[in-house]
Amino acid sequence: MSSSSSHSAASTALLDSINTPADLRLLNERQLPQLCAEVREFLLNSVSQSSGHLASGLGTVELTVALHYVYSTPHDQLVWDVGHQAYPHKILTGRKDQLHTIRQKDGLHPFPWRPESEYDTLSVGHSSTSISAALGMAIAAQRNNTQQKVVSIIGDGAITAGMAFEALNHAGDIKPDMLVILNDNDMSISENVGALNNHLARVLSGKVYTSIREGGKKLLQGMPGISHLASRAEEHMKGMVAPGTIFEELGFNYIGPIDGHDVNLLVDTLRNMRNLKGPQFLHIVTRKGKGYAPAEKDPIGYHGVPKFDPSQTSLPSKKAATPSYSKVFGDWLCEMAAADEKLMAVTPAMREGSGMVEFSQKFPQQYFDVAIAEQHAVTFGAGLAIGGYHPVVAIYSTFLQRGYDQFIHDVALQNLPVLFAIDRAGIVGADGPTHQGAFDISYMRCVPNIVIMTPSDENECRNMLFTGHLHQGPAAVRYPRGNGSGVSMDEQMQKLEIGKGRMVREGKKVAILNFGTLLSEVMSCAETLNASVADMRFVKPLDTNLIDSLAAEHDLLVSVEENVVAGGAGSAVSEYLAQQGKTVQMLHLGLPDEFIKHGSQEEIRAELQLDAAGLEAQIKQRMSSM
Repeated sequence: MSSSSSHSAASTALLDSINTPADLRLLNERQLPQLCAEVREFLLNSVSQSSGHLASGLGTVELTVALHYVYSTPHDQLVWDVGHQAYPHKILTGRKDQLHTIRQKDGLHPFPWRPESEYDTLSVGHSSTSISAALGMAIAAQRNNTQQKVVSIIGDGAITAGMAFEALNHAGDIKPDMLVILNDNDMSISENVGALNNHLARVLSGKVYTSIREGGKKLLQGMPGISHLASRAEEHMKGMVAPGTIFEELGFNYIGPIDGHDVNLLVDTLRNMRNLKGPQFLHIVTRKGKGYAPAEKDPIGYHGVPKFDPSQTSLPSKKAATPSYSKVFGDWLCEMAAADEKLMAVTPAMREGSGMVEFSQKFPQQYFDVAIAEQHAVTFGAGLAIGGYHPVVAIYSTFLQRGYDQFIHDVALQNLPVLFAIDRAGIVGADGPTHQGAFDISYMRCVPNIVIMTPSDENECRNMLFTGHLHQGPAAVRYPRGNGSGVSMDEQMQKLEIGKGRMVREGKKVAILNFGTLLSEVMSCAETLNASVADMRFVKPLDTNLIDSLAAEHDLLVSVEENVVAGGAGSAVSEYLAQQGKTVQMLHLGLPDEFIKHGSQEEIRAELQLDAAGLEAQIKQRMSSM
C-alpha cells in the first residue's frame, strides 16, 4: 500500500472481527501483517473524511498491534506520549466506529483520555509525560502485587524534553519492572536497521542471553576490575550496532534499534522483554506516514490534515482570505530581524505552528529551535538578553505553562527584556482541554515587571509585537489561533504607549472593556445595546484613567476576554476599583471555571456565550437584575 492508487474499498475482514484487544489476541500470528494493512487502510480512509492527525498514526500501526497482541490490556497498562500516534490504539480498543467523530464536538477526544476508555491509562496532550506516569504506575503495581505490566511509548521528539530524562534517571535508580519504547522516526539512523540489528534484538532480549548476563554480573561482583571490564565489553558489543549507551548508563537494559514495521519481529521481541526484571528500553525505528506515499514524503504536512482525497498526491490548498495570526507574527519577525541583527527567535519545536518557517530560512543564524524543552527555551531567552541580544520566545499559551518557574525566576525577577509571542491564546478548538489557551492572562498577571498586551486585530498585534520588542523589560503579546479580520496594516509599525487603551464607541449606561480579539463580537453587541466600548489593549499595566472615566459615566462595566474569568483581566479591573474604594457594578465575561472540551472555535464560543448574541444575552440579564 505504498502508493496512493490503492486506496479503495479494501477488505477489512480481520479488523471487522475485532472489537477489543481480546479479539485481537485470538488471531494467528501469521494474520497480523494483514491486520496491520487493514488498520492502516481504515485509518487513512477515516481521517481523510473527517480530518485529524494522520502521519503519526500511520507510523505506529505495527507497534500498536504488537503491543495489544502481547500484553493483556487493559490489565496491563500502555501509556502513550502525547497521543497523535494513538489513533490505531483507539481503532483496536472498541472505538473504530466512532473514529470519524474524532476532534469534533461531542466526538472522540483527540488524544488518549481516561474518561473515554479503560484502555486509556493517562489523559495526555502535552509531550514527555509518559515515562514519569508509567514509573508511578509500575511502582503502584509492584506494591499492590497486581502483576500488571507497564509500557511507556515515547517519540524521538518527546524524549528530548528534560522531564523524560528526569523520569529515566529516577527509574534507573529505583529499578522497577517497566518497559520504555522509543518510537524513533528520525531518518538519520535508518541505516542502523537491518538483519543484524533485528537478530541482535532477538538475542539480547532472549532468556539465554539475559540469564548469562545476569549470572555473570553476580559472579563477577567481588572482582571489580574484571566486572568493570566485562561491563565495558558488553557495552562495546551493543555500541557497535546500537546507540544505546546513554540509556544503559541511566540504568536501563537497552535493546535495538529494530524495524518498527515488522509486526512479527515486534511480537517476538516484546514477548521476550515482557517478563524481564528491571527497567527495559526498546528502541524501534519507524517511518511517519508509513504505507501512504504522500504522507511518507511530507510527514509534517500530513501530521494534522483537513478532509482530503487519498487518491490525490497532495492535500487541498487552503488559501485563507485573511492572514493567520501566526503568519502575522512570522512576517513581523522577518521584518524586525532585517532591521535588528540582535533579534534572536526561539521556539520549542513549533516552527510550523508558530509561523516561523520563512524566518528560519531567511535568518538561520538568528533562529533557535530548542526541541520540546519549554523550560530551557525561556531561560535560554534570558541568557540571550543578559548577553545584550533581543530574544523573542514564540510559544503556545498552553506550552508556556511548562516554563512558568523560568518565566518568573529567570526573566521577570531579573527584569530582562524577553518578548513572549504567545500563540494559541484563548479557545483553540479541536485539540481540546489540553491545548486551550485559557490561563495565560491569569498566570502572568500576578507576576511583577511583566507587560501584557491583548491585540484586537492583526494590525494591533503587529504594533504590539513592535512595542514589546522595544520595551526594556519582559513583555507578552497573546493572540489566538486562526485568521485575522482582514484589517489594513499600518505602513510603518507604531510603538504604542504602554498601559493606554482607546475608546472605539461612545454609548450610554453600559461600558464594555474589551481585552483581545473578540472586539468584532463586542462591537456587534454594543450596537444593539448602545453601549460604550473601550479596547483596553493592556492587561498590565491597566489604563486606570480610562477605567476611572468609564466607571464615573456608566451604570455597568462589562469585561470581555478569552481567558478564564478567575484571575483574568476583568479581575484586574475589579481589584483596581476596590483599591480605589469605588463601588461599581461589574460583569466579567470570559471562560468558565472548568476545562473547555474540544469542538470548533465557533461552536465553543457560541456554547460559552462569547459570540455577539451570547454577550448581549448575558448583559441584558445583568441589567434586568440591577
